[in-house]
Parts: sequence; C-alpha cells; structure tokens
Amino acid sequence: MHSDQVHIDADIVREMIFDQFPEYRHERIVQLGAIGTVNAIFRIGSRVAARFPLRAMEPVECANMLRNEAAAMTEFAAHSPFACPRPIGIGQPGPLYPLPWAMQSWIEGDVATHDGLAASTTFALDIAKLIASLRAADTHGRRFDGQGRGGSLPDHDDWMSICFKNSEGLLDVSRLRRIWARLRELPPSGLDVMSHRDLIPANLLVRGDRLVGVLDSGSFGPADPALDLVAAWHLFDSRSAPPGTCSPVP
Repeated sequence: MHSDQVHIDADIVREMIFDQFPEYRHERIVQLGAIGTVNAIFRIGSRVAARFPLRAMEPVECANMLRNEAAAMTEFAAHSPFACPRPIGIGQPGPLYPLPWAMQSWIEGDVATHDGLAASTTFALDIAKLIASLRAADTHGRRFDGQGRGGSLPDHDDWMSICFKNSEGLLDVSRLRRIWARLRELPPSGLDVMSHRDLIPANLLVRGDRLVGVLDSGSFGPADPALDLVAAWHLFDSRSAPPGTCSPVP
C-alpha cells in the first residue's frame, strides 16, 4: 500500500471497459493477486489483461509512460522467441479512476518458481535462448536510460544506505556493507545490450520445466549485460553449477 495509492476495483474496471472497450463488455473481470506494487492487474475474459497504475501522477505523464511501455513491448515481441503480451490500447481517465491505463493480450502459463527449476538444464537453456535473442537486437545507439537497475552501481548508494539502515537487527549489515563496497567498484561487464531488465520469477511463465511466456516487457531497452543474471539469482542453485564457478562473498 502506498500513501499516494489510487483506488481501483473490479466494479470500476467493469464500467471503464463498458465505456471505452465495449467489445469486451460481456467478459468476466477478475482481479489478480499480483506480486508487484506498480500496477493493479485485471484479467478480462480469457485473452486480455488490463493494467491500472497504482501511484498517483499527472495524467499526461502517465499516458507518456504507457505509450513508451507499449513501444518497448512491441519491440520486445519482435525479438523474443517466447510468447509475450502485445499492447491492445490505452484507456482514458474516468470519473472513478483518474489515470490512463493499458489493455494488453493475456499469456497463459504458470509463474516460475525455484522449486522444480533450480537444477533444470532445460529451463536454463530456455533462459539462455531468451537472453541471446534479446541481445541480438540492435540498440540503435541507445544507452541505459538511468531508470531502475542496469547502470552504474554507485548511482544506488543512497538507496542502499536506506536499505542498510532498515535492515539493522534483521541482517548482518556490517557484512552487507563490506560486500556492497566491493561490488560498487566493479567495472561495467561490457557494452550495453538490449535486455528485458526484470527477469524475476513473476515475469517468467512456464509449463513444466519449459519457458512458455515472458511478462512485463515494457522496460525492454539497453542495460549492463550483468543485469540478465537476475533470473539465475532467483531461480538456479549453485549446486547445479560446475565446481568452482559459484562461491560465497566473504
């Protein structure tokens, strides 16, 4: 819950769908219990999802953000070997919800979890195929845009200081500070490459141990190649790696 959170519920969504996307007015609307806190997500029938931003902002700023995300999603889809949502349209603010919002296609699959996938070579190869395909996309001279992860680690010093302070009494903060002091001095791992930029489990859909879909591609863009390791950090075990390739940081 955010202090500036905008209220949205299924009844409001139903009214906005009826007014702005009447072709879906008879579809069942279900709010999803999403992990993220940026958008409220509603499933519209069996083929569509609606995403409603939760943080208050200027409508013009929100509309620009959604248009940029739609463009990134379209570019991502052109290079991804796996299914991904496609933009359908951008809804307008209404009397009960003050911001623009997005309609996109729905992708079937189960959210990836560590259980059952940690040692899966098949899944690891699917992730490698995804990353390699995205990196083959041309950056067209673009560089990391400074938003979120994927750039210079020292840029995150202020945020890390807050995290360390809030973790006192919960974690070994002294050790974490030593680790951060070492990590922030590392050089870039290479030239920026095109990256999904958020390959966390919630954005990876599987069927069995096969990757079948990739969500939340609206941030697709250039970033440090090391950012693609996010999927490995969340999902794979060092036990499945060759001896000597994984070791704890002292």
